[in-house]
Amino acid sequence: MGFGRGRDEDGISEAPAPRAGSSKPEAGLTAFIDQGSAFEGKLSFKDTVRIDGSFRGQIKSENTLVVGETGEIDANIESQIVIVSGQVIGDVVATRKIVLHKTAEVEGNLESPTVVIEDGASFNGQLTMKADGKSAPRPVVDSPSS
Repeated sequence: MGFGRGRDEDGISEAPAPRAGSSKPEAGLTAFIDQGSAFEGKLSFKDTVRIDGSFRGQIKSENTLVVGETGEIDANIESQIVIVSGQVIGDVVATRKIVLHKTAEVEGNLESPTVVIEDGASFNGQLTMKADGKSAPRPVVDSPSS
């Protein structure tokens, strides 16, 4: 699903970036860090934030983080939902879902019960899928007796 095409199965809007010359934020976004902006430090928020600029540090969210195609993140991320179309260096922990769009470049570990990786996305790290904070159960395999 591309940005601006509506809501996904969780009802989360994958809103597009505001158009040039538009001062009105798109529906679903509560904060927007535009291309050309650079921030460093700790970012925490309760609603949906989109980053198309550069951020270095730590990100904690109670809802959704969207990293746009021009977004460059060098941070560990904790959120419910993380949607990446840009570049992320750092570990990502999402309690609901991680989506890597085809333009995503991620270098770091991912942890979430649901992970979507589109064809063309670049991911270098370890993937851990946990449901409700517990390790995914491993299937029991009976070994033939010798």
